[in-house]
Amino acid sequence: MLEKLFALKDHGTNVRTEILAGITTFVTMAYIIFINPIILGDAGMPQGAVFVATCIVAAVGTLIMGLYANYPIALAPGMGLNAYFAYVVVLGMGYTWQAALGAVFISGTLFLLVTLFRLRDIIVNGIPHSLRIAITVGIGLFLAIISLKNAGIITGSPATLVTLGDLHKPEVVLAVIGFIVVAVLSVLEVKGALLIGILTVTVLSFIFAGNTFKGIVSVPPSIEPTFFALDVKSALSGGILNVVLVFFLVELFDATGTLMGVARRAGLLTPEREGRLSKALMADSSAIFLGSLLGTSSTTAYLESAAGVQEGGRTGLTAVTVAVLFLACLFISPLAGSVPAYATAPALFYVACLMLRELVDLDWEDTTEVIPACVTALLMPFTYSIANGVSFGFISYAALKLLTGRARQVHPVVWVIAAVFLFKFIHETAGH
Repeated sequence: MLEKLFALKDHGTNVRTEILAGITTFVTMAYIIFINPIILGDAGMPQGAVFVATCIVAAVGTLIMGLYANYPIALAPGMGLNAYFAYVVVLGMGYTWQAALGAVFISGTLFLLVTLFRLRDIIVNGIPHSLRIAITVGIGLFLAIISLKNAGIITGSPATLVTLGDLHKPEVVLAVIGFIVVAVLSVLEVKGALLIGILTVTVLSFIFAGNTFKGIVSVPPSIEPTFFALDVKSALSGGILNVVLVFFLVELFDATGTLMGVARRAGLLTPEREGRLSKALMADSSAIFLGSLLGTSSTTAYLESAAGVQEGGRTGLTAVTVAVLFLACLFISPLAGSVPAYATAPALFYVACLMLRELVDLDWEDTTEVIPACVTALLMPFTYSIANGVSFGFISYAALKLLTGRARQVHPVVWVIAAVFLFKFIHETAGH
């Protein structure tokens, strides 16, 4: 049955590999079920209901991704978008969280329409080869900065923006040990290297870093306070329409960028398999829509899926495994909460290192291709946003081709996207 559903042999994988990959992806992204309620709780949302909504939308969205698109990619409410929702829209602009959910609903509906009418396919197909490579590399660099921060190896600095963290902390030492374990086991081709590294650090954290065991089972709280609590009428009022546009653009390029980057890493963007990308785009469009009804900020494809791909995940069975674990989390949240961020950081940093190898595929002789690609890749970590990296990449690509007399080489979609982003940045600057 599993062979028929997921074509495991065709992808050179098996049930054990896929389930192991799913567990690895889940463990690296399980933090969202605890972080998302805290962030949205700051906006006045009931944390218990948000916890349940987060688990359900991650499970259902990822299940659709696995069964419909047969992709090893997991979905969950996006970090960054939840912070924008809570701290900018609600606390900064003064809108209610119900109106902010309404804005997510409208952007999700637009997203669904754009996907249904194949406009998103046109956008994806119009992305130049060099920028596709850059998106994968940029995601790797973004994963690197997130994982180093989670490990405590880097920290903020008023003088230099970023600096070396306190290397004497047990958490940092354990993260370094975890990275060495993951790297060595991967070189020795040990199955489950990333997962072994994560579990090793978690076990050691109880002995050396003061981690506390929180138990195994708990009863989930009620979702009623956020279920269908969105206020679409308020979201359609003039001032919040700009918020809808921001949600839409970030969802479009964050999710599309992540899907393409991870799918390319898994070898799923070959001509014979590229058709499935449309289904994957459809799966994550549906998840945003569903999330707004349940009571959480925008859902998106997760970067951490790259960890499962590194463990050999190639089909939707990986995603289905993640979905089952998210559902189980409704009842075993204390156990999932026992894995600290510095335990998953080494696995993510190892994946980030490997994603940089895509750079060799760039045509380094053509500056008009290389410079936009480097702009895309570098601005993702340095602006802490996939969407920003993609937008500056498109703008620089169009500008360089135009000003060097190579405008005919540019796909019409690139001109449109570059113009939209340019307008957005000018509009934002004028707003300030």
